[in-house]
Parts: sequence; C-alpha cells; structure tokens
Amino acid sequence: MRMASATALILLALCAGPAGAEDLKAFRLTIDGVSVEIDPGESADVTLPGGKQSKVTLERNDFATFSGGSFSFVHPSGISVTKTDLGENITQYLMASALGTIVVVQEYGKMNPVSLNQLMLQEMTKESVQAGAELTQQPTTRKLADGKELTGISADVKTRTDAAHFEIVGYGLADQGLLFITRVAAGEGEATEQPLIDKFWESLKLKM
Repeated sequence: MRMASATALILLALCAGPAGAEDLKAFRLTIDGVSVEIDPGESADVTLPGGKQSKVTLERNDFATFSGGSFSFVHPSGISVTKTDLGENITQYLMASALGTIVVVQEYGKMNPVSLNQLMLQEMTKESVQAGAELTQQPTTRKLADGKELTGISADVKTRTDAAHFEIVGYGLADQGLLFITRVAAGEGEATEQPLIDKFWESLKLKM
C-alpha cells in the first residue's frame, strides 16, 4: 500500500514538472508584430522582423494612477483596485493591503452621499462595537490639493488587543457625489501602512 502511494506521488511530481514550465506569464509584450510572454522583472530575447536580436526588460513602476469615472489617485502598483457595481447607480472601488489597510471609494450617480457618513461608519464598525469595542469619533475635513474640501467623520475603534482608525468623508453636488472611506490598523504595521493612506489623500483628484 505504501509502495503504491509513493509511486502515485512520484507520478504526480513528474506530471507537475512540464506544467510548471508552461505557466502563463502576466503580460504579453509585442514589438513590431513579434510577441513575447514576460513577467515584471524579467528579461527576454526577441528576434524582430529582419532578424535583428533585441533584449527587452519589463519593470514595474513603484506607483500607478487609478482613474474612476469622476476621480483619480495614485497607489502602489503592487496593490490592485477592484471595481464592483452595487446597483442604484453606485459603483464601489476597493484597494486593500495584505495587512488590512483599506481604501474604499463609492461613486454615486443619482444622489449626494455626504449625509451617509454616519451610516457608513456604523456599518463599518458595527461588529466590533457589538463585541465590546470602544468607538470615539469627531467631525473632520480634508482639503485636497486643488482646494476642494471633503467633510465627514474621523473615528477610532479600540478593543483590548486591537485598534483601528477610520476616516469617512464625502463630496457631492445636487445629484451625484463621492464617498471615501479609509481604515488603517494601529500598532506595529502602522508605520508602513500609513504612507499608503497618505499617498491616497495627497494624490486624490476629483473630476466634478
């Protein structure tokens, strides 16, 4: 029985070998009609039309700009931004780090969402508060580089072992607007995670 199991494992390893060699790359780079599969940080040799040999290298920038329908911001290129249609002309964009820092942008196409700040804070902290966390909050404003001012709430949620800081601010016109939510955990990771939030606010631009 043990011999059969060992044989199965060996066959599995042999079968896995060729598959690994055929793993798809994240990008396809095309030069003069010649394509090469490549991942960030890799180099590849390309034979161009006419026989010329060239070496290409794909490198990832430290930061990238993400643009929604009525806003844009700069973020670390290694962290993706996901887009979700929430219905009712509301689109949500989420950026989350591996340590739990989040940036949420909700884009409203039929209403001004500024009055939803308190409701959103309650939804974001409900489970923690029900479990006994202490919630403190105060009004806050954010002034962007172009002079636009966002209003909302700054809040801290603390338990015996954890703490997190929230900021929920909005900007709106008569029948459209944006709601911004950030969360960063306090503690050892804050020094490395807070710059992600700072970069978001420093680079945020509104197109309304």
